[in-house]
Amino acid sequence: MNNLPDTIADLAAEAAAVDALVADLDPADWARPTPAEGWTVAHQIAHLSFVFRLAGTAASDAEAFRAMTAEAGKDFDGAVNAVLATYPLDEPEKLLARWREDRDFAVEALAKAPADRPVPWLVRPIPPAVLACAGMMELFAHGQDVADALGVRPERTDRIGNVAGFAVLTWEFGYQSRGLTPPDTEFRFELRAPSGQVWEFGPADAEQRVTGDAVDFCLLVTRRRHRDDLDVTAVGPDAEHWLGIAQAYRGPAGPGRRPGQFS
Repeated sequence: MNNLPDTIADLAAEAAAVDALVADLDPADWARPTPAEGWTVAHQIAHLSFVFRLAGTAASDAEAFRAMTAEAGKDFDGAVNAVLATYPLDEPEKLLARWREDRDFAVEALAKAPADRPVPWLVRPIPPAVLACAGMMELFAHGQDVADALGVRPERTDRIGNVAGFAVLTWEFGYQSRGLTPPDTEFRFELRAPSGQVWEFGPADAEQRVTGDAVDFCLLVTRRRHRDDLDVTAVGPDAEHWLGIAQAYRGPAGPGRRPGQFS
């Protein structure tokens, strides 16, 4: 992962790219269904707004963050859905303004946070750069849902290295969400960036290996495409199994996407 200033710059740029998808939408387009069942474009932006408000609060006011998350308990998804109901989903101008306010708040708060001081987060404190990478993962995933709803293809840059690195860091999430024990082995990841550069993670001599296109890898770990439709391959039984359960977020995996759904 990049250092904090570089990661914050990437976060701001990626947030601006998602903003550009919806900035000029007609009101009816905000109500378009996305591939996430029950979620419209408005739901996706409201979710991002809430996550960014949460991240900005974590980086700027630890006590306020703890108060925000105290009632979530074990049903965090339920708490998120309850919060989404408080957003002006039927008023696109107000929702867009709220998203921009929360986006700017988070970017500024993370930029001001001491790079060497972990900030509170949902399970345990994490460095602000890692939290910014988590925000990049959210933008990649929910921005893809918006793009799919609108029938457009997002432009991907090497900024997604933050998402790939975060997915490698959290490689155990897929096992945890299913109550499985991760294998006692290390994986090697070799991913081809949009620029053509090869990103490498893990020991070079690892027997369990994942290789392929970095954009497709990010689509895999955010479960926005089915593995059968992606240029990502595995060597070794553990790596092969991992491709089927990979996710870069905590909590239920969700149904994911069907093979050929976007072909």
